[in-house]
Amino acid sequence: MTTSIDIREEAGVRTLHFGSDWIQGAMRIARPWNLELDYTKEMMASLLLREDLRFPRKVLLIGLGAASLTKFLYRNYPLAQLTVVEIEPGVVAAARQFFKLPNDPQRLNIVVSCGSEFLLQTSKSWDLILVDGFDADARAGILDTTTFYLMCRAHLSDKGIMAVNLLGRSRGHRASVDRISEAFDGRALCFPSCDSGNVIAFAAAGEPVSVALADLKDQAIALKEATSLNLLPTLTKLEQAQSCPGGILQL
Repeated sequence: MTTSIDIREEAGVRTLHFGSDWIQGAMRIARPWNLELDYTKEMMASLLLREDLRFPRKVLLIGLGAASLTKFLYRNYPLAQLTVVEIEPGVVAAARQFFKLPNDPQRLNIVVSCGSEFLLQTSKSWDLILVDGFDADARAGILDTTTFYLMCRAHLSDKGIMAVNLLGRSRGHRASVDRISEAFDGRALCFPSCDSGNVIAFAAAGEPVSVALADLKDQAIALKEATSLNLLPTLTKLEQAQSCPGGILQL
């Protein structure tokens, strides 16, 4: 795979592109550790789904992009061990040069590989798997197949959560959510789409998730105080979508 990597800057925001106008990642230069794109913030709603203060200790990120999710977790979860799988070495180089990707092999393991091949070859498990991998044409390819989602499920810990960034194109995301639901025996939930058209799907394995939206808001307030990430608007959208019967989010 050879990817044309473009770095652009506008209004204080640096963006990563793969030879097209699709934004593959973004960083506000004045706040490099913050999450800039809405969909990356919504993926972090996964942090609210387990009340265990030790969650997550082991995180797998498939797709590096501009390293936004990686940096957020690295900065705010100092006890977490992070593994990032990125198929294109040029993206890793760009993240280091332009997006302040930390160089800390003790806590952050960068693997240049296809996410699906990596899962086939490892026996490790993770508390949180974040899937955000696209090519220049915004296609996820093998990373959006039932087989791949089954592999993700097999590599989740007992309290494991998977979050996937899906592009909400007219015919795209519903089929993807169906594949995730099939792989996780129906234990999947799609959040309302972001303004950008991205749709975030969550799935769980092992221990059930059952959290009242009111409790999620309390946890979101605590997360905001600790990290400055505000997920309250996301939870309001979720409430308005009425996709959690009885005000309980269940996975």
